[in-house]
Amino acid sequence: MRVVAVVLVLLLGAAGCDRAAARPAAPASTSVETVRVGDVERTYRLHVPTAAVGRTGAPVVIVLHGGGGNGAQVEKQTGFSDLADREGFLAVYPDGSGRTRLLTWNAGTCCGYARDRDVDDVGFLRVLIAQFPGRRVYVTGFSNGAMLAYRAGCELADQVGAIAPVSGAMDLPSCRPARPLPVYAIHGDADPIVPYDGGTSSSRIANPAVAGSHRSVAYAMTSWSRFDGCSGSSTSFRGAITTVRYTGCAADVRFDTVVGGEHAWPGGRSSRPGADPPTTELDATEAIWSFFATHGG
Repeated sequence: MRVVAVVLVLLLGAAGCDRAAARPAAPASTSVETVRVGDVERTYRLHVPTAAVGRTGAPVVIVLHGGGGNGAQVEKQTGFSDLADREGFLAVYPDGSGRTRLLTWNAGTCCGYARDRDVDDVGFLRVLIAQFPGRRVYVTGFSNGAMLAYRAGCELADQVGAIAPVSGAMDLPSCRPARPLPVYAIHGDADPIVPYDGGTSSSRIANPAVAGSHRSVAYAMTSWSRFDGCSGSSTSFRGAITTVRYTGCAADVRFDTVVGGEHAWPGGRSSRPGADPPTTELDATEAIWSFFATHGG
């Protein structure tokens, strides 16, 4: 396991731009890295596409796994590394906390091990962001990871370019972002685990990592439209996707509802055994990157 400082020296082209340009391009790769957050060592996966090696301005997308998942799992679930290879951004997949590989994030009132032990996951994100000085950093996540993405928007708005929560709730006692922040949320209206209209997770779910009571998606979007000073909205329909774009905002706010969609990453792999396959009418990974790229990417 390499220390993160070595990786960053390679990324930033310490040997000099001219010499780096003269060498054959390095192949894309995903490595496991570590950082310290206080007295705790935390791990994350770092995917560096060929186009980003030696490129100091390549943006960074932090992808947060769902409750009971891990960085390697969400890398496969979302396909962000494949897109990074085509678009030239860095993809970062942090690992949450837990006694086993069933890891969770402390996203406010959820979830599991990380919440119960008050793990400093906002501090972890802050340290991660600091590993990429001078780069635009974006945060997305699924389920419990989406909840932490909302929390990052609330507490790290001055350090991230935008957030994109998928199938998660904004389960926070309060939110006071330091500035207007672009937000793009995606959620299925038949989600049994993080209910679209809020409330308690269905008792039939296989993984209890995010079980509990959650706030509605409407609460999150109303909150962010208020934070960003929006004055109205417009709605459009494409197949199973209903898109609300808020208007008159200081920063873009967009919300896609997957009609009939369950707890899934649209266009990706299923999040759990036995779950309905994600819709193919929306590729969340492509859509999220397109949204990020319009905000300094």
